[in-house]
Amino acid sequence: MVSLLIAVIVTALVFDFINGFHDAANAIATVVSTGVMPVRAAVVLAGLLNFAGGIAGTAVAKTIASGFADAGDVTQPVVLAALLGAIVWNLLTWWWGLPSSSSHALIGGLCGAVVAHAGVSAFKWEALVSKVLVPIVASPAIGFVLAFTLMLGLVWIVRAWRAAVVDKASRRLQLLSAASMAFSHGSNDAQKVMGIITLAIVAHAAAGHDMPAWMLPSTPDGVPTWVVLACATTIGLGTMAGGQRIIKTMGSKIIRISPLQGFAAETSGALTILAASHVGIPVSTTHVINSSIMGVGAVKRLSAVRWGVAGNIVTAWVLTLPLSAGMAALMMVLFDAVGM
Repeated sequence: MVSLLIAVIVTALVFDFINGFHDAANAIATVVSTGVMPVRAAVVLAGLLNFAGGIAGTAVAKTIASGFADAGDVTQPVVLAALLGAIVWNLLTWWWGLPSSSSHALIGGLCGAVVAHAGVSAFKWEALVSKVLVPIVASPAIGFVLAFTLMLGLVWIVRAWRAAVVDKASRRLQLLSAASMAFSHGSNDAQKVMGIITLAIVAHAAAGHDMPAWMLPSTPDGVPTWVVLACATTIGLGTMAGGQRIIKTMGSKIIRISPLQGFAAETSGALTILAASHVGIPVSTTHVINSSIMGVGAVKRLSAVRWGVAGNIVTAWVLTLPLSAGMAALMMVLFDAVGM
């Protein structure tokens, strides 16, 4: 059983790494597309700040570890099936260049695996509604409104400035906003994997297996310190690995974005995500930054947003939960068939 727990932890860290390069664009798409930073420098900066954000708290990890299923209804194969379902969906959407939600893929995977193993009643559906479905709508809406409002204010402030002065100031500000977005991304997304590893450890202990002291929960939210460091490091390395397919989609296919727009979008996205991390809500950083980009584009004119591309992205958002759940459920059925 210890070997299976190790396999689950390794798989979780693989998901964390994939999450990093899949979602690298969340923090740096606008700063790259506006020419403020080259791709390689941007992903290194984002990776370092992902790590910093990842060690900043554990409230989201607590939600994942205990908010959706009780440890008694979770086994190592359940966690493994959840992770594999999420990984498959993440890789498919990465290949297609669609910025779908790694967070919702993970939660969808957990839902499908738990239901396939222990039945419909074993999953905490009220938590899915309050912690996932409501934020699916609310967090992008907040990001859109914040970005739209901030962009309106900025346009009014610089209305009499020379274009060259606006561009120079915007580029400097965008470095700060991109850094904030990368930090907020780590503060939310790294914690989701911390939560899933903690869930696996707690389930292992609940089954009566001995655990070495260093592996046991040690933070106020019940997350082992080594899990915090491992997940923060892994997502940072994943972000440094790139994600250029999705960077292209977010940075140029939704709208053609200026440095001032990039600053407004990143600032709004970072504020929304940091607020969610503070209260332990696992929002989709992808949803938030995409809606923020749409918000700044809508200030110019509604036609500035390429709504056809945006519609394809929204379709991926809608499909993520059920399809990742279905993939995880299938994995769980296969595991049960081979006696895992």
